[in-house]
Amino acid sequence: MTRDVDIVTFGCRLNAYESEIIRAQADAAGLEDAVVFNTCAVTGEAVRQARQAIRKARRERPGAKLIVTGCAAQIDPAAFAAMDEVDLVLGNAEKSAAGSYVPAPELGRVRVNDIMSVRETAGHLIAKDTIGGLKDRARAYVEVQNGCDHRCTFCIIPYGRGNSRSVPMGAVVDQARALVERGHAEIVLTGVDLTSYGADLPGAPKLGHLLQPFEWRAPRAIPR
Repeated sequence: MTRDVDIVTFGCRLNAYESEIIRAQADAAGLEDAVVFNTCAVTGEAVRQARQAIRKARRERPGAKLIVTGCAAQIDPAAFAAMDEVDLVLGNAEKSAAGSYVPAPELGRVRVNDIMSVRETAGHLIAKDTIGGLKDRARAYVEVQNGCDHRCTFCIIPYGRGNSRSVPMGAVVDQARALVERGHAEIVLTGVDLTSYGADLPGAPKLGHLLQPFEWRAPRAIPR
């Protein structure tokens, strides 16, 4: 009997949202009997916990394919590739593509590109077929922004997420409407640096402009 794909999520709400994208893309690629670790790098403890979970997963599922992605994998892919337990390391850009989960030995065990070179908006992450894993939850997350343009001396996150990129307003509203229609009572807009939302979009809309279409009324639905 073929075992399912498990997603182990560390860190922020944005990672929780993106884990649903990973689930959908892994399913689209036909991935089976695997564990995907969506890591966090905000603290050394978060990285330690991820490495510990990887070792535990290998003991419990010796035949499964172990894939590591997320911020910690983006920032230090060599450290995870050096772990005997790990089969594949994917960067933060690569984790959202179905093709990343298709066997391709010629591409090697590490598929991590320069996250600072990513310039497109995060709109490619917004798709109705990526929200199925949220169907049994009252609360759903919607990614509206990714990355950060600041370079604070104490923060490593921009090197895991890249520069700030905003999701177009129309795409955000469309997904929020789809989530409401699926029965979610609460929607949380999430990102890395929400205050920078819109600076890279035409007309440079602010986060407040994004919220204007959401005129919540009973029965808590987005008006058409």
